[in-house]
Amino acid sequence: MKRLLALMLVAVLVLSLAGCGSKSTSGDVDFKIGIVTGTVSQGEEEFRAGERMVEKYGDMIKHVTYPDRFAQEVETTIAQVSSLAADPDVKAIVFVQAVTGAAAAIDKIRETRPDMLFVLGVPHEDPEVVAARADIALELDQLQRGESVIHMAKDMGAKTFIHYSFPRHMSMELLAARRDLFKETCEELGIQFVEVDAPDPTSDAGVSGTQQFILEDVPRQIDKYGKDTAFFGTNCSMMEPLIKQTLEYGGIFPEQCCPSPYHAYPGALGIEIPEEKAGDLDYLAEQIAAKVAEKGGSGRFATWNRPANVAMIEAGVEYAIEYLEGKIEKFDKDAMVRIMKKVTNDTNNEVNFTELSEDTPNFLLFVLGSQVF
Repeated sequence: MKRLLALMLVAVLVLSLAGCGSKSTSGDVDFKIGIVTGTVSQGEEEFRAGERMVEKYGDMIKHVTYPDRFAQEVETTIAQVSSLAADPDVKAIVFVQAVTGAAAAIDKIRETRPDMLFVLGVPHEDPEVVAARADIALELDQLQRGESVIHMAKDMGAKTFIHYSFPRHMSMELLAARRDLFKETCEELGIQFVEVDAPDPTSDAGVSGTQQFILEDVPRQIDKYGKDTAFFGTNCSMMEPLIKQTLEYGGIFPEQCCPSPYHAYPGALGIEIPEEKAGDLDYLAEQIAAKVAEKGGSGRFATWNRPANVAMIEAGVEYAIEYLEGKIEKFDKDAMVRIMKKVTNDTNNEVNFTELSEDTPNFLLFVLGSQVF
């Protein structure tokens, strides 16, 4: 009996010690996944998506943010990403948006953690630089959008197209190429293209300075060019004031920089989403359409039917799980396409992927379907 009691006590002690380990609420796994997003002020949609992944998978997910002034605080971004890799249980990192410093952070981490999986969404650095470091990179098909956004604006009656940006964004290869396609497509369709420099939200003006500029400039542009003026901005912090003022003054808004029903529309239109309706895209679309109609903007506001950046975070996490469970290789395009279709509930085959180039097969571009309110 004494021997049996001793064995039982040992068993209880072992079990209690095992309970102190880093088990995830998602099950008995021996890995963690890091997520890097912007803050609420720079990209609330992405930040909330990171939070939801923590809620879904518990302590299997570690979520950190990069600084609002990331262009000036690259070392802080590198430190944040490195803090994830310092945990030996973290074996994959999903980075959306992959701002300046992502490549340097990967280089630093790979010195000691060559096994780390990196999934980068919306890279800010040169595509070739990113593709050489990421295991898989995701970006909106900016070149295809260079045509589709203008065609959408034309269908909604646009005669002028205002493009808000700043030098830092225009130094990014894909964004600059998209701007050039915007201009070319406008010429083909007989739309006047107008380029307007706005304050960079990472400059001394900050996010508030950028937003104040948009609030004041949209009425000026509509007064100058008329209500059949479409507006587009390249930065997330611009979207809420841009939607608000475009609707208030009767303009056209074909798409956000990061298309999604959740991106800026609720804040700009004063829509509060009840807890029981969280994630209900049909409900949100109805609310947006009603608010737009109240101001007489029906048929002149649109977005994608699914949140692009949120999809990258969710798909990145699911991709990492499959890789860490040994189901896929580090780069598996077919797996990413399958997972992206799953997380976006793509039943109409609207998710389309292309490779950036033959030399960068792991840098994938995609578009989703659109909706007009």
